[in-house]
Amino acid sequence: MSNAHARPQRSKRIMIAGVAVAATLTAVTAAVAFAGGEEVTGSIACPQPVVPAVPAAAQAEVQRELANLDKQIAEANNRLRTSAGEGGPNFVQNAILGPLASKRVAALNRIETAIGRVAAKPEGLERFATCGLGQAPAVSAPPSTSQAAAPTQTSSNGGNAGGGAIACPAPVVENVPAAAQAEVQRELANLDKQIAEANNRLRTSAGEGGPNFVQNAILGPLADKRVAALNRIETAIGRVQARPEGLERFATCSLK
Repeated sequence: MSNAHARPQRSKRIMIAGVAVAATLTAVTAAVAFAGGEEVTGSIACPQPVVPAVPAAAQAEVQRELANLDKQIAEANNRLRTSAGEGGPNFVQNAILGPLASKRVAALNRIETAIGRVAAKPEGLERFATCGLGQAPAVSAPPSTSQAAAPTQTSSNGGNAGGGAIACPAPVVENVPAAAQAEVQRELANLDKQIAEANNRLRTSAGEGGPNFVQNAILGPLADKRVAALNRIETAIGRVQARPEGLERFATCSLK
């Protein structure tokens, strides 16, 4: 266990491009007795997100989401503490850690979107979403480069010209257990519906906004929705077998 997660930290600072953001992390030691007799002790630990340079116009929203991440950890630790005796051997993963990861993915994606409205949108903050019991899981290396806003067609006044169509990568979901098939299929259909709605928004918004309108008003929100749906697929599978990770890599769409 690293020093960073060996004990609760009451005043931990996150450095964002020279700006210190105070983040109070409350780690509550808990003991959960499973129905099978196994007892697990410890508290939930999550990796600290490393956020790149935050423009002044995005500072308030980014700090709000960082505080939201701390609140989510506190709520998960409270759930851990008050759920003694509930569930089976996978209770903590399925009922606490899984939903916590889903919430963290959404918050981290909102940070990316907030920055992306006024600067190049960072990618890959979802790698900080997965938490663990007692020790935060290792975090993968960041993407080599931040993904710039997708190129868009613009009208003579700088707005959306309405040309092209939105294309999204098809998620690769393998070995879906029978008990999760219905929920997974429902979310895959939801992904298709989201693309159709985004293309309709693209078609009906011709002439609106500035040169970044499509990225900020259509592609960014679409990525947020896709991350949530893909994470629900992971959670559905994780309820009955090992939870897959990394489906968020299929979230980002582009204008073709």
